[in-house]
Amino acid sequence: MDTASVKPPIPVLMGTTSEASDFLPLLRWLIIMCLTAFGLAALWQLSIIQVMFETERTHISSLILILFALTSLHCLVQTWFVSKELVATRTFREALRADRTRFGFGPTDLDRLPKGSMIAQHVANLVAKARAQGGRRVDQTVLLRVLANRLRGRERLGLFVSEALLRLALLGTAVGFILMLIPIAGLTSFDVETLRKALSGMSSGMAVALNITVTGIGTALLLKLQYYFLSSGVVDLYDMITEVTEVHVISALEHDRDG
Repeated sequence: MDTASVKPPIPVLMGTTSEASDFLPLLRWLIIMCLTAFGLAALWQLSIIQVMFETERTHISSLILILFALTSLHCLVQTWFVSKELVATRTFREALRADRTRFGFGPTDLDRLPKGSMIAQHVANLVAKARAQGGRRVDQTVLLRVLANRLRGRERLGLFVSEALLRLALLGTAVGFILMLIPIAGLTSFDVETLRKALSGMSSGMAVALNITVTGIGTALLLKLQYYFLSSGVVDLYDMITEVTEVHVISALEHDRDG
């Protein structure tokens, strides 16, 4: 074969293609937050954020922003966890493929699993179940359901908060309209000065309603996007664990049983 026709491998910034894909959820989170920070800086430069805080008297917008910041940090922690688990699972899979003939699942072989990882816990449960069943076929359906529930539990807080932010946006809209109608309800005369004050109060109430609505909807959409990418990473992790255990672990356990 002509060596000149062989194309050299494409260099990847974070290692091989599979290694780079392990940190894809974290990279997506960083991209979203960088764009969010850029947008906030632009709004601050245009003095839009300052005007919002000056005209928003209920401080619901501040509460929404605080919840958004804390939940985004929670998403960062969970995304980092999923990325580490993807690395551990991929490392375990490559070890199985490279040393398939000698890899076992005895007490000493379990020490070769990534310590404290979900794949290590899942394989340990499979081995314990195989031993307890005394030679019967190993079915990991229930264990996979438990694994799926544990993984999905890392998304529930963000999904709840994103829905709560939408509800706060609706609450702020209602509060703003109430503040807008109060000056109209208090009208006792229709002279110019009284109408001027009433229109000023209505404008203030409308500003409250719009500020809270925009803040709540915008932050809820950003949170949903963050947790959507986290959910994609969780699905990839679950699929990889299922594939590794079904193809390699279960088959090895049943082969040892038959032997």
